[in-house]
Amino acid sequence: MGASPTQQMQCMEVWGGSQLTARGVVIGGLDAWVYSKPYGQAQHGGDVYYASSCVTGRISRLLLADVSGHGTSVADIATNLRNLMRRFVNRRDQAEFVTLLNQQFAALSTQGTFATAVVSTFYAPTRRLKLCNAGHPRPVLYRAAQKQWSLLGEESTSRPAGLLNLPLGILSITQYEHFDVELEPGDCMMAYTDALIESSDADGASLNEDGVLRILNSLGDVKPEELIEALLGEIAKRYPQNLSADDVTVLMVRANGNPRTPTLGIKLRAAALMTLAALRSLNPRRKAALRPVEPGL
Repeated sequence: MGASPTQQMQCMEVWGGSQLTARGVVIGGLDAWVYSKPYGQAQHGGDVYYASSCVTGRISRLLLADVSGHGTSVADIATNLRNLMRRFVNRRDQAEFVTLLNQQFAALSTQGTFATAVVSTFYAPTRRLKLCNAGHPRPVLYRAAQKQWSLLGEESTSRPAGLLNLPLGILSITQYEHFDVELEPGDCMMAYTDALIESSDADGASLNEDGVLRILNSLGDVKPEELIEALLGEIAKRYPQNLSADDVTVLMVRANGNPRTPTLGIKLRAAALMTLAALRSLNPRRKAALRPVEPGL
């Protein structure tokens, strides 16, 4: 958690899982940090995190999900999520991705499996970050110019009718709202799982979203690569049982102002990868998750 991200994610790469990690990566105009610790001594937890980069590095997709259950069942879900991330790595249509994600969990509903999730897509040329929140704690946004954190996804005055933004897998017909923000260089977005908001303040009251936001704004000028550690450390010291009774995961991204310009080599590699994906799809025995990605550039 205390180092600048040094690994540059490659085109068509999908990184993540549900295991212990504290890592930083550079992905399509973003610096990203993930900290995840499964509950107790488990090898895999119920928190699943993924990042993917499209064939030219201009489209990045990030996922943070809090899946019901632990252990082997969650590891299998993590594998399915990786396949979906790979399948949609080159598409700008986030709504289609979220719809299929919900259907994926709905198919597992006989086991009582569901997940809250935050899905985001960053398009580097315009610095637009599109988000969708499926019953998850609201992410927070840092504006470098104001040096201030705020909640993302406030209640809208003109919401569509029907069931909205339910956790994935509850109902296959759920609608999901998508909203976007423009990130200036230095701006950050942070998402986290419910272990943080279920923690207690020094007086024993639940922190909730407002408490986490208050702590972030009280930290002052902390280097981005040290921010997750500082936040978790501040929460942990406020009450003895904090962050010890559940999986804990925090994902943070910062616009670095350096969008990746695709070189001729990257374009040729992208064409080769898409051709390979197309050839794989001709084999009917391969799983649907390996169908070719579609151009979204």
